[in-house]
Amino acid sequence: MSRTPATDARVVVIGAGIVGCSLADELTARGWRDVTVLEQGPLPAPGGSTSHAPGLVFQTGPSKTMTEFAAYTVEKFNSLEVDGLPCFNPLGGLELATTPERWADLHRKAGLAASWGVRGELITPAECKKLWPMLDEDKVLGGLYTPDDGLARAVLACRAQITRAEARGARFLERHTVTGIEHEGGRVTGVVTDRGTFPADHVVSAAGFWGPVIGKMAGVDVPLLPLAHQYARTAPLPELAGVNDPRTEASKPILRFQDRDLYYREHTDRIGIGSYAHRPMPVDPFTVPAFDDAPVMPSSLPFTAEDFAPSWQDSVGLLPALGDSEVEEGFNGVFSFTPDGMPVLGESRDLRGFWLAEAVWVTHSAGVARAVAEWMTDGRPSVDIHECDLYRFEEAQRAPAYIEDRGAQNFVEVYDVLHPLQPMEQPRPLRVSPFYARQQELGAYFLEGGGWERPHWYEANAPLAEGLDLPERDAWSARYWSPIAAAEARATREKVALYDMTPLRRLEVTGPGALAFLQRMSTNQLDKKPGAVTYTLLLDETGGIRSDLTVARLAHDRFQVGANSGADLDWLLRHAPEGVHIQDITAGTCCIGVWGPLARDLVQPLTRDDFSHRAFGYFKAKQTHLGHVPVTAMRLSYVGELGWELYTTADLGLRLWDTLWEAGQQHGVIAAGRSAFNSLRLEKGYRSWGHDMTTEHDPYEAGVGFAVRPAKGDFLGRAALEGRSAETARRRLTCLTLDDPAAVVLGKEPVLVDGAPAGYVTSASYGYSIGRCVAYAWLPAAAAVPGTAVQVEYFGERVPATVAEEPLFDPKMTRIRK
Repeated sequence: MSRTPATDARVVVIGAGIVGCSLADELTARGWRDVTVLEQGPLPAPGGSTSHAPGLVFQTGPSKTMTEFAAYTVEKFNSLEVDGLPCFNPLGGLELATTPERWADLHRKAGLAASWGVRGELITPAECKKLWPMLDEDKVLGGLYTPDDGLARAVLACRAQITRAEARGARFLERHTVTGIEHEGGRVTGVVTDRGTFPADHVVSAAGFWGPVIGKMAGVDVPLLPLAHQYARTAPLPELAGVNDPRTEASKPILRFQDRDLYYREHTDRIGIGSYAHRPMPVDPFTVPAFDDAPVMPSSLPFTAEDFAPSWQDSVGLLPALGDSEVEEGFNGVFSFTPDGMPVLGESRDLRGFWLAEAVWVTHSAGVARAVAEWMTDGRPSVDIHECDLYRFEEAQRAPAYIEDRGAQNFVEVYDVLHPLQPMEQPRPLRVSPFYARQQELGAYFLEGGGWERPHWYEANAPLAEGLDLPERDAWSARYWSPIAAAEARATREKVALYDMTPLRRLEVTGPGALAFLQRMSTNQLDKKPGAVTYTLLLDETGGIRSDLTVARLAHDRFQVGANSGADLDWLLRHAPEGVHIQDITAGTCCIGVWGPLARDLVQPLTRDDFSHRAFGYFKAKQTHLGHVPVTAMRLSYVGELGWELYTTADLGLRLWDTLWEAGQQHGVIAAGRSAFNSLRLEKGYRSWGHDMTTEHDPYEAGVGFAVRPAKGDFLGRAALEGRSAETARRRLTCLTLDDPAAVVLGKEPVLVDGAPAGYVTSASYGYSIGRCVAYAWLPAAAAVPGTAVQVEYFGERVPATVAEEPLFDPKMTRIRK
């Protein structure tokens, strides 16, 4: 993508909150001088979320990306000061457990901290009491102490970064209300305000909960919901008299009482209390008053004492000294939630040069700003941001009702103990395949992903699980799991099973330049005869893996592409030349995976075409009919067994299912779910993009270098791979098996080499064919040697594991190629 030279780029940032100020600092540090930040309120506290933010920075969470954003925020703010006042107070963080469930979760969270490189330790109630003497330690089972967390002084950090950015040429203009976005030929050209128009090559919306307002001016959806969040301050407390320096305000760790959806911080001689325990309070960003019209500031709404009353009682129970105090002041502060709780980052495809940096909390602000600045100046962020990409949401997830439902639920769940497989509750069902009615009849247990209902196992297969010798699971790994998955995996290995693959994204690429375009965009050789299917990769300019694809050449200038997300479609559309047409055909089509040693016995009688290995080889495609249904059959297998992916239009999907189901009865066919599917694919060592590999990894590190063909000619990322190979990789995606056949891990746990954290698990599942848990993990190359003994930390327990040669199952591919 062409970019404006750094010396000429005109950037307008809308919003001088913590994100806008951080972004101006990051852009000017990279040589972009013509940066204008427009703010509708007065500086440095213009009245958005930054102006009232309590500033708690807890770095650790299940997202590696968000943890890295927070870690950079800590690092940067630690280096800033204004008038001798530090912008960050590294007094640590303390999360309390008052229930066994939370105490177990803190063990898991300590593992996440170790995985992502954050210092943390589990401590006793007495140690918690020492850090926070006001605690009733009898209520506490233990805590997670993270010494590098702390308080960010957001307004002060804005001032520091404004000063630095202005010294490099940036300008910050207060009292400029944006009224329009100018554009021409699909590209942004300027920003209109009540005080004039500002020409621009790039416009960044960092407007916080006003994001949807700015987005509407640009014709760009901003999927976020502003919600009010209660914050109160106590009266002065005798226990804190003379304890804290008024200049730094606090000396004790920031405190979280997540079992009651509460957090605490000191304000010199008072305590501030934040609550997520109340009802969701959505706010319409189009009705928020201007700074001068707001009673306090636009982001500060009147305190609703009745909502806070239960939280006050919970606080008194945890901190008994509050019983002699009261809430002296409070407000309901507005900030942003998205359907999945993650930020919204990236450049609009429909309006080039218009960028979003929205739904970002102070915790992650500097990290997000750095990523967006890198994206704008270098073409890519240095960290993987697929979880935050503007185009990650499906069209159905952009409906205002969906955004409101999910934004409100994310508020409710902020401090909940969430299982990695836990599905949303509403709105469901939203997206269903044509087979949904049959799946319900078979007792499918559905989880959700991308709005799709996805069967994880079928109760109809429960009799097959009787008598299976399976190890008992702990309560956490047993959630959203059933021994039926083992029976379904076994049936796939021994007979034949039907898998609903409809939710996998399908694109159609057509036109006389389609081949040349796909050759340029991906790594493998696609110049093959029609009927060929190829596994290939999308790379960025630095050789990082943006995605992996299966590309079927169905005709000379027509290709069907199996992709991972909406971001893949966006990437291809951004690069597509005139005459190449790309269409997302997912919603109008469906797919059934027919896999198992009896797959050919099931399918062959339904068609007049030859489905023998000689006539229909592995990684080949054929358009045919099965019974009365026209299908595109692709001989692929993500589970390591003989079989086909069978595609047809959505209107014929139910007939295809019924045809296969009826024909399969004599072969013992079953329907199988994603739980068995994941087990089978890990036994074969098949990677899952977004889990096992991202833009932070190159193909040789990830073990997919076989899909790179430099000899075919130039392709995006090729130059960056020169000189790299599997032998030069300093880290590798590595197969592990747990030594104890009864042990299970789920993913994101730290992996220890010689007793010290050295990597983390990406994907894991029990391998029913091999009788033990399989885990893939990123490890230093020196440790990624078969036979190496390692440990995986699971809820505080160090589980022995061994690096294994991959694939674990059918290494010679005899079962697939027959």
